[in-house]
Amino acid sequence: MVKCLMDNLPEMSKIRVKQIRSGINREKSQKATLIALGLRKMNQVVEHESTPQIEGMIKKVQHLVEVEKA
Repeated sequence: MVKCLMDNLPEMSKIRVKQIRSGINREKSQKATLIALGLRKMNQVVEHESTPQIEGMIKKVQHLVEVEKA
């Protein structure tokens, strides 16, 4: 029987990310990070698992987004 590796991991907390400033006139990498987070429009809110990868992306565009726990 095959056991899934994700079964033993504790459940990660969810966070809500809201775009509060525009990506216009920003570096290409910041625009790409917004898109990777799923943010395409102003005031759009998306939910993500709180992983180190997502937290790093949020840190890169922290001046453009607002974060709260879900």
